[in-house]
Amino acid sequence: MTMSRAAPAFVAAAAVVSGCSNAPAGPPRGQGMPPTPVALAQARAVPIEETTEYVASLKSLRSTTVQPQIDGQVTSILVTSGDRVRQGAPLFQIDARKQQAAVSSQQAELAAAEAAVSYARQQQQRSSELFSAGAISKQAFEQAETALRTADANLKALQAQVHQQEVQLRYFTITAPTAGTVGDVPVRVGSQVTTSTVLTMIDQNETLEVHVSVPIERAAALKLGLPIQVWTGDGAERVATTTTVSFVSPHVDDQTQSVLVKGIVRNPGGAMRASQYVRARIVWKTADGLVVPVTAVLRVNGQFFAFVAEPAAGGALSAKQRAIRVGPIVGDTYPVLEGIRPGDRVVVSGAQKRRRLRRRRSRSPFPSICCVCRHLHPSSDSGERVLAGRHSCRRHRDPDAADRAVPRAGAAAGAGDRVL
Repeated sequence: MTMSRAAPAFVAAAAVVSGCSNAPAGPPRGQGMPPTPVALAQARAVPIEETTEYVASLKSLRSTTVQPQIDGQVTSILVTSGDRVRQGAPLFQIDARKQQAAVSSQQAELAAAEAAVSYARQQQQRSSELFSAGAISKQAFEQAETALRTADANLKALQAQVHQQEVQLRYFTITAPTAGTVGDVPVRVGSQVTTSTVLTMIDQNETLEVHVSVPIERAAALKLGLPIQVWTGDGAERVATTTTVSFVSPHVDDQTQSVLVKGIVRNPGGAMRASQYVRARIVWKTADGLVVPVTAVLRVNGQFFAFVAEPAAGGALSAKQRAIRVGPIVGDTYPVLEGIRPGDRVVVSGAQKRRRLRRRRSRSPFPSICCVCRHLHPSSDSGERVLAGRHSCRRHRDPDAADRAVPRAGAAAGAGDRVL
């Protein structure tokens, strides 16, 4: 889970803050150390969004697979990947010489059939006149009518065959079934294709659909209308568009144990593409909360602290260290859950120096054994220092003395050794 903020909330100011420590005061040092200059920022309440970020994918609402309806060899590719085409625009050409020859043959047969029908019609008209005059028998007249009907039926059959062959011929020129953007073209000129070969895809990217797989643990919080922020994840961290949850799957994916969530994404500029992976941030809720800069927060042994400026004697300010509880980092801020009140001023620069000064003045509650004289000395001895991993008191500051071997526990003490 991550949290994000809606607006900046700090007013930085330079100040001089004196140190404050609960340890006993050390020996006087003349006029003492000068106050430490620091910069302050005021904690304020701002809208904080509770969000979760996921990897999502974009799908086209209208994606068409282009496949040939006949088998053959590709002789021409008329488009390239990424071209925008209109509906009906030619995309590929398949060798159509055999089919063209078949169409030409059928058209010749059709012409012969049309001539046969014309001749049969003339014969039928002549026979009708002769039969009316009693010059021919009724049988001869009926034969002429039968010949006309036969020729006409043969003509219609040939017309249907020619139409079928012409339709088949059009299949050799593959056109765009819909308007859109041409996808990958895996075939090349000379490739042998069948009706199962995928030539390309045509997608309409003006309107896309974002698919987000949400873990089952957050499924109870899913509902229609939740905001979804979508961006390309190219490092710019800029939101490309914002949409809302339009569909929540009633089923759980048995492989990933996640719930599919969809949202409609408007993409008029074409900055995003179908099948592209993007980052999607679902905003669960928005509430006011305090935030402070990350530079104001220190972490020691898993506990978060901040130095808060408080009034001191003489109108000065002193830095008080407070334990705080923070939420997940958001950009350059920490949401503060506990420990700081609205309007408190926190130290945003110089805090590390304050921390080093406090460590320098800190005293361990445990005594130390001098590696030279073997005496027990309190750690508050201002002359104590560590040499070669061992403590030496102020009376034995010779670095060479610290390199002497220290008897192991339980070993016999030699002459001059002082064992506590």
